[in-house]
Amino acid sequence: MQFDTDQTAEVDTTDIDEAIAGTANLDSVPLTEHVARFDAVHVALNEALTSIDTD
Repeated sequence: MQFDTDQTAEVDTTDIDEAIAGTANLDSVPLTEHVARFDAVHVALNEALTSIDTD
């Protein structure tokens, strides 16, 4: 597989930054809620990555 390294894609990382923000302040959230937070971040990151291919 070859990649064209001469072209650079401009990627809006807003969705990614917002998804990762879901892991902020985990130390103040009960441990029982951590899995739900990580699941939500995982879903958001998958959606952000998928949207790169469709833009």
